[in-house]
Parts: sequence; C-alpha cells; structure tokens
Amino acid sequence: MSDLIDSLYRGLLQGDRRSAARLITMIENGDPLSIGVVKELHRHSGKAQIVGLTGLPGSGKSTLACGLAKKYREYGKTVGIIAVDPTSPFTGGALLGDRIRMQELAGDPGVFIRSMGSRGALGGLATATNDVINILDAFGMDVIIVETVGAGQVEVEIVKYAHTCVVVTMPGGGDEIQAIKAGILEIGDIFVVNKADKEGSSRTVADLEMMLEMKPGFDEAPWKQPVIQTVATNSQGIDELHEALDNHWRFLNETGKLEEKTSERMKAELIEVLNSKVSIAASKALSEDPKCREVLTRLIKREIDPHSAADQVAKYLIKGASQ
Repeated sequence: MSDLIDSLYRGLLQGDRRSAARLITMIENGDPLSIGVVKELHRHSGKAQIVGLTGLPGSGKSTLACGLAKKYREYGKTVGIIAVDPTSPFTGGALLGDRIRMQELAGDPGVFIRSMGSRGALGGLATATNDVINILDAFGMDVIIVETVGAGQVEVEIVKYAHTCVVVTMPGGGDEIQAIKAGILEIGDIFVVNKADKEGSSRTVADLEMMLEMKPGFDEAPWKQPVIQTVATNSQGIDELHEALDNHWRFLNETGKLEEKTSERMKAELIEVLNSKVSIAASKALSEDPKCREVLTRLIKREIDPHSAADQVAKYLIKGASQ
C-alpha cells in the first residue's frame, strides 16, 4: 500500500473520522487505490448490526433513521447512517443531501452520516454501498442504518445487505397495493406505518396485517413481522421500533439465521464484484480484442443475436483467463 492508503487504513482502525470520510469518497469516485484498503478491511468487519430502511419517497425514512440513531445512542451504541439518495445528473453526487436533514446528529461523535448517490443502481443502492458498509463496520460502528432511495418496485435489493429490513409506508399513499406489486411483503422483517397521526392510519395497519396473515406459511413462520405505527417527527413509536429491531436481532442470533444472512450477503457481494469485473473485462475486449470486435461486427450486421454474441464473448473471456 502507498503511504497515503496505509495512513488511511491505520487511521480508520484507530477511529479517525477524517480517514473514514476520505476513504469513502475514494470508494465513491472509483479510485483504484481504495481497493487495497477495502481488501484489508474485510477481516476487520462482520461485527455490526445492519438495518435497512426502505419504502416509497416521502414516507419519512430519513426522520425515522434520525430517531433510531438517537435511540441507539441512548443505549451507548455507535451508529453509522448511509443515506442513498437519487444521483445528481450533473455531479454524480447525492441529490437530496440527508446530512442536511440530520444536522441534529452532526455534533455527536458516536454517529457517522454519509449521503451517497444511487448512480442509477438497481434497487436504489449504489454499487459502492457494500464497501461503505464494510468501512463503517471496520470503523467500529455498532449499528449501520442503510436508508434507500425509495425507488418503488426495485427496492427489494436491500434484503441482500441488511440483517433486518424495515419497510416504511404511510397512510393514504396507496402503498398497500404497491407493496404487493413490489414484493415488499416478502422482504420486510418489520413494517412501519409512519405519519400515523394522519387520517387512515389504522386502516393502513389493518390492511398490512391482513396481507401478511394471508401469506403462505404465515402461521408456521418462526418470525411474525410486526406492524408498528410511528410519528417520527415527534419520536412517537420509536421505542417500539427499536424494541422490534432488538427482538429481530436476538431472533437471528438465537436461531442461527444470522449465519444464513451473512452467507447471503457475502454471496451477493461476491456476485456484485464479479459482475463489475466481468463487465469491465468484456467492455475492454469488445473495444480492443480483434476476435471480440468481430463478434460485435456480426451482431451489428444482424448475423448473430445478442444472446449468442454474449455466449461467444463469455467463452472467449473464460478461455483467456484460464491460459
């Protein structure tokens, strides 16, 4: 490692916030030097509880994240918040800037907040998000809250990365039908009806509970997903949500499900890295390698279809890698 990277690596493990912030920026910008640190940090991660907050835009996820962070801090736990926002088309950075909305936490040394642009990633999760989770884990955060962009039907990606997935909805938004369309009922470990002071809150809770009970195998399921009402702006229901999160974390540990979750996350991370590396290698081959360029030419001339072309390029790349 270079002197700079070695300094950031050591600083991060010693709890230096500037080192963590600078390393995260390098990850977001795709700086190749940062990969060396990420590789080394892997063995220092795996201790944090990862909580995913997902749901439609406007349901109050940021305010809930802020309320949860304060509650965890009351119990002496350190908290990292990764707020995945829509990407600016001009700068590539986070467009909404959750750090502005979480200013009340800014002075707490036990809280680390970072907004990240989704950069068009499936599920509203940036490709770099998992690396940032590992950085905050190695940095010593006890709990890491990942708030997704709220992109509707592609929100299910968060289930691959979080130990506990909290689905946030609100009264009168038609979210019950949207939940069915998006498969949200399948990924939620805890459901929250935020803005419960609005009209229709009880109906939304009842509808969600009914749909959950109608799921195949609900009666035999070892974990029954609770539906919790909150008004995040005045901390109403935050205690209940914190208790539900603790209960689910205990459930995962006591039943061995935590190992399953960890295995699923590692597999998802590996596939994500492989996809990235294969995509880069294929793009380079199609630009520089004569045989792959010939495949591309045949595709353009309609002599071959995209699926067959992809098979040929994949076989060529695999053959080249084995030599």
